[in-house]
Amino acid sequence: MKSLTNIKGVDGITGGGLPTGRTTLVAGDAGSGKTVFALQMLVEGAQTCTEPGIFVAFEESAQRIKSNARTFGWDLDSLERENLFFLDAQPDIGLLHSGEFDIEGMLAALEVRVSAMGAKRIVFDAIDIILVLMPDTGSVRREVFRLHNWLLKHELTAVITMKSVRNSFVIPGLQPLDFMQFMVDCSIQLNHTIQEGVSQRSLRVCKYRGSAFEENEVPYIIGTSGIEVAFTSNWNYPEIPASDERLSTGVDRLDEMLEGGYFRCSSVLLTGSPGTAKTTLSGAFAAAACERGENVLFISFDSRSDEIVRNLDSVSVRLEPHIQSGRLRMLSLRALTSSAETHLLRIRELAVEHAATCLVIDPLSALAKSGNISRAPSVAERMIDWAKAAGMTVMCTSLLHEGAESKETNPLQISAIADSWLHLSYVVHAGERNRALSIVKSRGTGHSNQVRELLLSSDGIDLNEVYTADGEVLMGSMRWAREREAKLARREREAHAAQEQARLQAETSDLEHQIALLQDRLVFRREEENAVHERYEEVDEEKSRTTEQLHRLRKDRETWKEGGGGDEQQ
Repeated sequence: MKSLTNIKGVDGITGGGLPTGRTTLVAGDAGSGKTVFALQMLVEGAQTCTEPGIFVAFEESAQRIKSNARTFGWDLDSLERENLFFLDAQPDIGLLHSGEFDIEGMLAALEVRVSAMGAKRIVFDAIDIILVLMPDTGSVRREVFRLHNWLLKHELTAVITMKSVRNSFVIPGLQPLDFMQFMVDCSIQLNHTIQEGVSQRSLRVCKYRGSAFEENEVPYIIGTSGIEVAFTSNWNYPEIPASDERLSTGVDRLDEMLEGGYFRCSSVLLTGSPGTAKTTLSGAFAAAACERGENVLFISFDSRSDEIVRNLDSVSVRLEPHIQSGRLRMLSLRALTSSAETHLLRIRELAVEHAATCLVIDPLSALAKSGNISRAPSVAERMIDWAKAAGMTVMCTSLLHEGAESKETNPLQISAIADSWLHLSYVVHAGERNRALSIVKSRGTGHSNQVRELLLSSDGIDLNEVYTADGEVLMGSMRWAREREAKLARREREAHAAQEQARLQAETSDLEHQIALLQDRLVFRREEENAVHERYEEVDEEKSRTTEQLHRLRKDRETWKEGGGGDEQQ
């Protein structure tokens, strides 16, 4: 049996909560949150599990503990009426000096209170305060076992807190009380360290009898509602099926390069050196999402929100109207003000509060600054996993430092888990620095493999088609010069072609004129030929008529002779 603590992440680490009716030891450094952990377990038990609890305070007064607890928003006054009881148990110095001190009387009083309120949970906070005042090790062991047996008899779910130094439970002047770890059923260690000036907290379950548990050290923070543990195995979100819906990048030609845009509920990584327009593309994506009617949370670790709005306005990316409508919420943070875990939980709270469907973090690599270097990769990975599990499309930028750009790596090493990776770079040539964009990968979709020139102007964001010359991609003035050279050459070729065409047209016209003259001469010759032919025909006809007349005359003469015309003459 396990009792839920309802402390974010703790129930996941322990596989369902603390052992019911048994004792859990919570030890930690100063300021690690031992009292907060124990009191939060009691408050959550009384509020959500209807299990009344008792808080026994050995170090601070109950009044001070309750006053501090109000900062977490816990309504202890209403809980105290029925389900919560505070007992001040600071030791009496007089009894200690007389050598008559033990906890039997306190346990007897607690037994009455447990019976009266039906308590199910109990906390003994800072038990080391009374153990350090014991005269010898034998007295310490006697009282610890007395307490242990009393807890087993009443089957209370108990939490005992005490200080520890370097993971060893120590009472000054006495031998380390390591036997307490063997006595309890569950042991939790809270660590609080300072790494390069940044506060880091972590929790580890050292043992848990009869149950599996997360054995690795897990980060946690003390937030506005108490302790929150960054446990990633269960985000308490239903599994969301992979979506085929495309979301616009906010740049038309980039949408074309990605065959429609990013997939919904995917993760997008933009990498590049300072000034390569990572924030600009992030702002374009956020503006496009707001125009679709979606809520967007934009977290910036580099610039103030109003500066980003002003800067993006210069390239026609208008964010102010979306801020005014409530669709876009922008927040500026500083990486060094808190640990990476604190930022993770803060961003989670803001995204849930805003009901965001798109999350932009610019740059996520800021979490890898001093004091967070070792934890930042884990935080970044869990940030992306959580956002996708919550149904958000997350866009993260990562800053590449000088010398790293050619390697296309990033300080958080999250490129492997990003669904789409866009790399922004500079092309320096002929004294110019021009921006370039390429798609390193985009899972589940075809995408352009070309390097495009990224153009920023008052007209907006655009991508130039690839221009190559002699196998080299040209940008900026080199491209302009080569294009101008090609244009002039083309004009020269066109002028030469026009001249050739004019010459050929003139020759053609001359030939056509000559052909027309020849055709006229041909017609004239044919007419002359026809005239000559007609004259010959007339002559032939005249000859024929003359011959025919002569023939008739001769015939007539012969006939006359035969008729005697000749004798008469004689």
